Amino acid sequence: STGFDLSTASFTDAFDISGQELQPYGLAFNNVGTKMYVTGWVGDDINEYTLTTGFDVSTASYDSKVSVSAQTAKPMAVQFNTDGTKMFVIDEIADRVLEYTLSVGFDVSSTVTFIDAFSVASQETKPTGLAFNNDGTKMFICGWYSDDVNEYALTTGFDVSTASFTDGYAQGQDGDIRDVKFNTDGTVMFVVGRAGSGHSSVYRHTLTTGFDVSTATFEDSYSVADQETSATSVEF
Repeated sequence: STGFDLSTASFTDAFDISGQELQPYGLAFNNVGTKMYVTGWVGDDINEYTLTTGFDVSTASYDSKVSVSAQTAKPMAVQFNTDGTKMFVIDEIADRVLEYTLSVGFDVSSTVTFIDAFSVASQETKPTGLAFNNDGTKMFICGWYSDDVNEYALTTGFDVSTASFTDGYAQGQDGDIRDVKFNTDGTVMFVVGRAGSGHSSVYRHTLTTGFDVSTATFEDSYSVADQETSATSVEF
């Protein structure tokens, strides 16, 4: 009921995606919530859904998909740039961020072309979560091996070939973290974990400087265990 405040969260609805993916890991939306994207390592693809009401999953229907099996057999996260003409996928096997271009923004049925990859193996050998700041000049990776959030600077926004590691945040709340996301200005960071007391929780951290994980402080958490005991992704 209060934006980005976990203490006001309550479960409302669910949408079954088992017809497309039996091991879902990554979740994303377009800017207005009329498109939803799910990836997982059974289908090794990105599944696109159309929502007749933005961000209301009860109105979702399956639309199309694109395979990423030529690059990875374990796609763990998916994100897009602002206009949807670039797509980014976590490759857990080779510890990379994969970059693709889309000929039509947010449409995976259009021409999707693999462009580049960026290794995060020096920081995380089991990457699962991915986020960017608003202009793509910062990228954030988390995973269940190191259980921290790693921050990278990109000299060209949304171009992973220009990325370099800058800092990390060793969160101490969960020993099996799976995803990381931010509020609009980067002053609140959310981490999904599934080894804490709730056995699937979203942890809220505040940042005194937006999108700077070195300034993060843990605030509170919200358990989703009543709905999912192996949570892997979160979006707002």
